[in-house]
Amino acid sequence: MTAENERWNHNIHYHPVILRAVPDGCGRALDVGCGEGMLTRELRRVAGHVSAIDLDGPSIDLARRHVDASGIDYLLGDFLTHPFESASFDAVVSVATLHHMDAATALDRMRELLRPGGTLAVVGLAYSRIPADLPWELAAAVGTRLYKLKRTYWEHSAPMVWPPPESYAGMRHIAEETLPGVRYRRHLLWRYSLTWTKPAP
Repeated sequence: MTAENERWNHNIHYHPVILRAVPDGCGRALDVGCGEGMLTRELRRVAGHVSAIDLDGPSIDLARRHVDASGIDYLLGDFLTHPFESASFDAVVSVATLHHMDAATALDRMRELLRPGGTLAVVGLAYSRIPADLPWELAAAVGTRLYKLKRTYWEHSAPMVWPPPESYAGMRHIAEETLPGVRYRRHLLWRYSLTWTKPAP
């Protein structure tokens, strides 16, 4: 079995984007759609307390059994309906989960759970529109091939949704409507990111 620090895939590649966005002195963080908990465990190093939630029971079981699971609250449930307190997290993060839900509803829920001054950080998937996105598609294919020459590709066990329901342009529009002032970035390997800080009242 591949050691966790040797695993690589398109989602793991962008974990640093999430971790860099976590505010200094972060007290409480929430990982939405945590899967087997790889990002969650990294998040625990930069946040005082971490909660993580996922709908997939087998993934949560694996996360709870991991040797580094202590100090993390792994929750089996629906992020949209779980009774989290409003404005109770300094950071809400998510990787490759937003396309499993209605994006506007999910972003609105993340915004609700953030304390003023807290940060939302998302890495997500969307579909390309051809021919407009063809240069991105070609670059991603070449980049992926080069990374696979050097890395051990890891396929997670969590359920997948493909194709994503929104295009990259559509996700940018949804994010800007829901989170005024959000920073949207398109990334090389078939991903985009959103970072947003909740303003003070």
